[in-house]
Amino acid sequence: MNMPEWLKPGIYGALIGAVFVGVVGFTWGGWVTGGTANDRAMAMSRDDVVASMVPVCLDMARSDPSRTDKLATIRAASSYQRRDALMDAGLATMPGTDAPNRDIAQACLAALEL
Repeated sequence: MNMPEWLKPGIYGALIGAVFVGVVGFTWGGWVTGGTANDRAMAMSRDDVVASMVPVCLDMARSDPSRTDKLATIRAASSYQRRDALMDAGLATMPGTDAPNRDIAQACLAALEL
């Protein structure tokens, strides 16, 4: 197929422009792939669920009859073991679940301000 000579620079310019727009869009333009958007949405929803469960954890800590003993045990634990102590105390086990949640325990521990 014979192309006119004047058409080649236009085709090359369109190809180079398309590549340039793609590179700029994904690096500085904020474009993301569908997988990245899904990962970000899942992380945001997990963070929102944890944030909504912190008041439940605090209410459980306030209304627990053995509150002082459990909080004393949590305070006695070293700083890197407090989350596990809070989970062992049962304050990170949400109603309707069987196991404690580590993320909820960490957020509840920060809200308790021990």
